[in-house]
Amino acid sequence: MALGRSVSFMVRVFGAMIAVAASVAVSPAAAMAQESAVPGRDGVPSDRIARLQQAIDDGRVALNFDAEHGYLPALLEEFSIPVSSQVMPFARSSFQIFQVSPKTPRAIYYTDDVYIGRVSGLPVLELAAVDPRIGPVFYTLEETPDAPVRFERNTRDCLVCHDSSRTPGLQVPRLLVLSVLPDGDGTALGRAALTTTDRSPFEERWGGWYVTGTHGDQRHLGNLTVTADTLQFDGFDNTIDIRRELAGVDNAAGANVTDLSGRFDTGRYLRPDSDIVSLMVLGHQTHVLNLIARANHESANRPNGVEEAAESLVEAMLFVGEAALEGPVQGTSEFARDFSIRGPADRAGRSLRDLDLQRRLFRYPLSFLVYSDAFDALTPPVKTRVRDRLFEVLEGIDASERFDHLSDADRADILQILADTKPGF
Repeated sequence: MALGRSVSFMVRVFGAMIAVAASVAVSPAAAMAQESAVPGRDGVPSDRIARLQQAIDDGRVALNFDAEHGYLPALLEEFSIPVSSQVMPFARSSFQIFQVSPKTPRAIYYTDDVYIGRVSGLPVLELAAVDPRIGPVFYTLEETPDAPVRFERNTRDCLVCHDSSRTPGLQVPRLLVLSVLPDGDGTALGRAALTTTDRSPFEERWGGWYVTGTHGDQRHLGNLTVTADTLQFDGFDNTIDIRRELAGVDNAAGANVTDLSGRFDTGRYLRPDSDIVSLMVLGHQTHVLNLIARANHESANRPNGVEEAAESLVEAMLFVGEAALEGPVQGTSEFARDFSIRGPADRAGRSLRDLDLQRRLFRYPLSFLVYSDAFDALTPPVKTRVRDRLFEVLEGIDASERFDHLSDADRADILQILADTKPGF
């Protein structure tokens, strides 16, 4: 069966795509047809993958093909994605549902606006890029060294799962970081999942993912598989309530894991680990980018929803509801360093990318995505509202209980960082 047809079939049958950057392959003509059929889309995407495709077509860029890892190393370099960002879901997910398993996890690499996923040994990459106007856009790349590089785009099939809209007829693309209860071959039991963000309790995070790093007495669902006979299934559709089942999950074996070599062949991947700090940043980042996309779509299609969408974004950017850490967290790669050095920093050397990892994720609790192209491209009504609300909170005009986690020092530090690093904001 041809790749495009087989992918479309699998997506329709196995709708729950777990993790980030799930996508399917379609022809360019079909992608354009789907583009015009989706409400809220206003032309051809201008995300970084689309721009790279244009540069390749124009002969301005050529990607090197690696015999072992295909186009992955070249793309990581092209998009300045650190290899240390590697995280590894092993739950059966994306259109490569039959290839992903605890023995063959999918590796995902990311930066602020591009995500790349690959299963070692398979000749196809899954990608997503955040378009500043329309949110996440999904692609695949068949890795054929003797054929032209062609990023194939899909809208309709991916939005079966990657759609966060609550408005009938309006599709809002989103990125997904999900936590499931996987069995021994990686199948998510009970067709149930929890979205992982910085608000998620630690004990609910990363089911179906490998997680490397230390975190003291805190426990999570990573590195674990479960058996169906330990779960209580509900009704004729055999679903489960994950939160109810947590009490029966022995998660000690998945805690403070720093070596995955006994679980699968780590030598087939660019790195041997799945850094816990990278996973934590990923959960925050995808949540905020999804809210940015939602706010833009609300502004364009449901103006009376702008205030609610803007307030949700403000709360996420200020880490309202963030689950406090009960002890220090440390990863197994250079990700914390690679992430933090990207800045920008103020005159005192402080940055919104400075990590805390003792009590909370970031030292200065305003999202670094305030510097993103997606944030800058917020529609004027949303951007004005978000900017005004941020300053109301940071200047202490809004001292409501929701923002009690921000100390006076936090607010002053963030204001100074913004003044030095985002002039005019």
